[in-house]
Amino acid sequence: MSVLKDKVAVVVGGGTGIGAGIARGFAEAGCRVVIAGRRIETLQTFADSIASPHPIAVRSADVADRESVDSLFAWVAETIGPVDIVCNAAGINIATRSMAQMQPEQWDQVLAINATGGYNVMNAVLPAMRARRDGLIINISSIAGKRAIQLGGIAYCASKFAMTAMGTAASNEVRDEGVRITNVYPGEVNTPLLDKRPNPVSQEHRDSILQPEDFGALMVSIASLPPRAHVPEIVLKPTTQEWF
Repeated sequence: MSVLKDKVAVVVGGGTGIGAGIARGFAEAGCRVVIAGRRIETLQTFADSIASPHPIAVRSADVADRESVDSLFAWVAETIGPVDIVCNAAGINIATRSMAQMQPEQWDQVLAINATGGYNVMNAVLPAMRARRDGLIINISSIAGKRAIQLGGIAYCASKFAMTAMGTAASNEVRDEGVRITNVYPGEVNTPLLDKRPNPVSQEHRDSILQPEDFGALMVSIASLPPRAHVPEIVLKPTTQEWF
């Protein structure tokens, strides 16, 4: 029997991409999964496609809106139970990625979702986890949050560096309170974010890189570790992708 059976796992940005892969993994491992995001139809379509011991619950939430995030976790606590696992998987990028092309409002948008959104989620869940002295937070950063790369672009790299620093600093803060925080640094993944690349991505390339379900298997393994074991950060990249 899975050690994750009946654990409450919330995946923000869980309707597509990496978040969907992680939500599937947790659901199939027996967790009581909630997926949240801005597009309720997308969330519901994905939830309906998964056969798991507990049906995946869906809830609309905008990570850039602090009240929306607080409302999400209040609803989970009231209707499902205390949150054991949270995954910060909501994220965006833009096609105009250079300083010369990017507009100031695009910078604001990327940072609001990728960085402040991550803060809003952690701010909402940490007090209860600290009080219970138990909990796991998984932040989906990027290899662009470890090295500033042209492919990611100015705003995306900055936002992911922010998530990396936030997760690391918060992890050190709560290390004696039973809460674990893991930063995940994906390489290239076949997700809808590829549609925002400045240049089109071929199907052949999409098939050759990481797939969302790869993250589900990995996160289930991390979440299944005993409370004494903490994975602070992990890189997952395609075998063929160059590492720095």
